[in-house]
Amino acid sequence: MKQAFDIIIVGAGHNGLVSAILLARAGLKVLVLEEKDTVGGAAKTEFPFLKVPSLGTSTGAYLLGVMPPELIKTLGVELPLLRRDPHYFLPTTGKKYLLFGSDRDAMQNQFISFFSEDDWLANKMLLAEIEKIRDDIAPTWLEEPYSIEETADRYVRPELRQVFINLCRKPIGEYINRFGFKSDLVKAMYAVTDGFSGLFGSWETPGSGMNFLVHNMCRLPGSDGTWMIVKGGMGTITKTLSYTACKAGAEIITGKKVSSIDVQGGVVTGVTLIDGSHVKAKAVVVNADPFRLQSLIGTEHLPASYNSRIENYKRPGSTFKVNLALKGLPKFTCLPEDRGQYGTTIHLLPDEQDVMQSMKEGFDAVKEGKLYPFPTIEWYIHTTVDSSLRDSKGHHNSALFVQWVPYELKNTTWEAEEEHYVKQLLSICDRFAPGTSDLVADTFPLHPKKIENHFGITHGHIHHVDNTFGFSDRLPYTTPVQGLYSASAGTHPAGSVIGCAGHNAAIRLLKDLGIKS
Repeated sequence: MKQAFDIIIVGAGHNGLVSAILLARAGLKVLVLEEKDTVGGAAKTEFPFLKVPSLGTSTGAYLLGVMPPELIKTLGVELPLLRRDPHYFLPTTGKKYLLFGSDRDAMQNQFISFFSEDDWLANKMLLAEIEKIRDDIAPTWLEEPYSIEETADRYVRPELRQVFINLCRKPIGEYINRFGFKSDLVKAMYAVTDGFSGLFGSWETPGSGMNFLVHNMCRLPGSDGTWMIVKGGMGTITKTLSYTACKAGAEIITGKKVSSIDVQGGVVTGVTLIDGSHVKAKAVVVNADPFRLQSLIGTEHLPASYNSRIENYKRPGSTFKVNLALKGLPKFTCLPEDRGQYGTTIHLLPDEQDVMQSMKEGFDAVKEGKLYPFPTIEWYIHTTVDSSLRDSKGHHNSALFVQWVPYELKNTTWEAEEEHYVKQLLSICDRFAPGTSDLVADTFPLHPKKIENHFGITHGHIHHVDNTFGFSDRLPYTTPVQGLYSASAGTHPAGSVIGCAGHNAAIRLLKDLGIKS
């Protein structure tokens, strides 16, 4: 390894790799140091099943939705994206179900028969309004952020400015209730899909509307607003970015953990590795979360206001990702035949009369350190759309994406409860598709503490920082230490596989160096 570089990037997650591409293309000598043995962060394809070792799966992030098409064009990469059509399935334990895709007439008929015409009209109004806001603020994702209020004044059409501010600042419940939905189930459906994902918060949490907005920013070509499967799993994205970065001249070294960032006279001078060796650099970009950035630089090198800001972001992870290897496809009581429902986001929710109370009790349980018997679940079986990851015996990869669970359990531990709770979650699947538990060949569960260990994310928070924080309320790309930058998902625009943080941090760094991007 060379002992001096222009830029060192700590962490080879997707944002770090985006930064590496742009900085290397600008002619800088770039070194990316990754503590894990592979690149990708939480966006990687792995083979984690001991009993089914040849079955690949996206163990962490599992869909691509909100990476801007403009960024993909700037990077010059091609991503093999697969549209899910249909893309949404809401089963019941009886005969009724919703199965949404590109057939708008069928969607309308299902919506009215399952819910009501009032709900369909409310749904149309919500989608039309979100589309307008999405179009207005799309350019802001590849720029340094203003405050939410300034963003409204500069980018949002006048009649929606206050709506936008309220959406970002207030609970998702208040936003959804504006449209006059009659059914609690359809309200829960929207809240779970986009409002709660990765959030330590619920229906009444201020800022949960911001999380809803983030998850409705999908503008991928051919997606029609629907998040897409990446052929070969999410590791395809980060492998592509890694290859592109190396082609641009960046050097990427895995299995090299940075123990600290070196500072002299308030200026970054490089990094120290876990083996005690030093590598010099003019600037350091940290792809790791804000809390790890703080520990790498040391609180003593940061002003109290900055340390306080980072402390204010602390929220425990509340997501449980149960990766599954299936011997076959489940058979739903409400839809036994295959009509494309297996490639969708399958939502498992309580019955209409219980759903709102269940959501309240579910988050209350998490705050008390308890496991709720029926949390909100999104279920995926992506090998029905992307067969490239199936093994020779035809196993399917699958996953339960569960909101919410506690990071710390009261009066017990995850080690003691994990196996039992996985069985509990599978028993919920059995209610909708009897016999599902018998199809499970192996599991690879990732509760928040395991997410923390497996991916290196503090507190197991999949978004680094809650998406209740939006725009300039998130961590800035620059830090009080000269030469130190953040490209964390905790910066603008949000946590997810987006890439804008890596882009924006790199552009800011080039500007500070006086290099035209």
